[in-house]
Amino acid sequence: MKTLLPLAALLLLTAPVQAKTPEDIAAAALDHAPVFDGHNDVPIQLRGRWGNVIGDFDFEDTTKTGPEAANGRTMHTDLTRLRKGRVGAQFWSVYVSADLTEPQAVQAVIEQIDVTKRLVARYPGEMALALTADDVEQAWKQGKIASLIGMEGGHSIGSSLGVLRQMYALGARYMTLTHSKNTPWADSATDDPEHDGLTPFGQLVVKEMNRLGMLVDLSHVSEKTMLDVLDIARAPVIFSHSGARAVDGHPRNVPDSVLARLPENGGVVMVVLYPTFVSEELRQWLAARKAEEARLASLWLGQPGKAKDALDSWDAAHPMPQATIAQAADHIDHIRKVAGIDHIGIGGDYDGMDTGPVGMEDVAGYPALFAELARRGYSQAELEKIASGNIMRVLRAAEAYARSQKDQPPYEAPVPDIGD
Repeated sequence: MKTLLPLAALLLLTAPVQAKTPEDIAAAALDHAPVFDGHNDVPIQLRGRWGNVIGDFDFEDTTKTGPEAANGRTMHTDLTRLRKGRVGAQFWSVYVSADLTEPQAVQAVIEQIDVTKRLVARYPGEMALALTADDVEQAWKQGKIASLIGMEGGHSIGSSLGVLRQMYALGARYMTLTHSKNTPWADSATDDPEHDGLTPFGQLVVKEMNRLGMLVDLSHVSEKTMLDVLDIARAPVIFSHSGARAVDGHPRNVPDSVLARLPENGGVVMVVLYPTFVSEELRQWLAARKAEEARLASLWLGQPGKAKDALDSWDAAHPMPQATIAQAADHIDHIRKVAGIDHIGIGGDYDGMDTGPVGMEDVAGYPALFAELARRGYSQAELEKIASGNIMRVLRAAEAYARSQKDQPPYEAPVPDIGD
């Protein structure tokens, strides 16, 4: 005797399966692997706007920090928008200006570490200081944003291995070897070459960072410095906020000569969202405008009003291009093509720029980027690697190498004689 299925069950069996949308795939990926962002400049905003006095600072909502508050543009980051952006871990940048002397930079970066820790401590239900990959996972289990500290610029150690070790002891878990200028031991991407990459002392810095388990960050450094580091590094490196130079030719981005070597090192490029580094069209426009401004200043020498009127006319005839989410995804596509899916992360650079790309103006926009990648055919598993899987692997590898070096004494270099 045949058993007849109820009509409702029959309809379910014959109904077409609803395909997952790109937004569905992105949301599922971020449910399993929240965004672990490589670079956010909130700490320098705290210094520049409030002098690190944060007793009345409301990190739940910073949308009223714009021009009406006489603080310049509105901040990109707060806890509400971090949650909306599905950010589960953040490297907070304790950047200080590369124009400072080394002793000034050492003091200032300690102050930035301090204010970062105080900010995290003010929101114990939302944020947790993380020093290890296990700490990150524990924060996720508790529904908190894992908060790590990254130093942006080797000028902040005052050319001292001893200071480097103390910064690690204070909680810094990566250091960008340079910022916009050369250090006495490494060349920057945006300064005239001085050392042909790393000096011998610079090599000691990298080796000591590997020994400690501190990630070596190669954003901001010259191509030769990148290659020198890859020659000696024994743990995976990171680029905390950089793009692909083949997509946008800015020297802050990573050339293919370096991307091709990432698989052997295991490192990761955390793709930046800074518009000039994302959009080649914008980069070219800015260069053309700067050239036109110089031409008009020379043409209308001593007549600044006429030079300004002429530049305004040029601007009206040449609208400024805007960086897009699609262009950010182009960088990810290229890095996947050259280095592979295991070597991509996200490093927005929010609060260190005027705005993110259209549709990703602040930290709430990350799901839009992941939906764009899903539209391009990235699987949920691949999106999970980009969101946080790859940087977690790198962090664990650096920690494992440090454990393997527990019997290796600290690297040493002579310190200058400062008198009795």
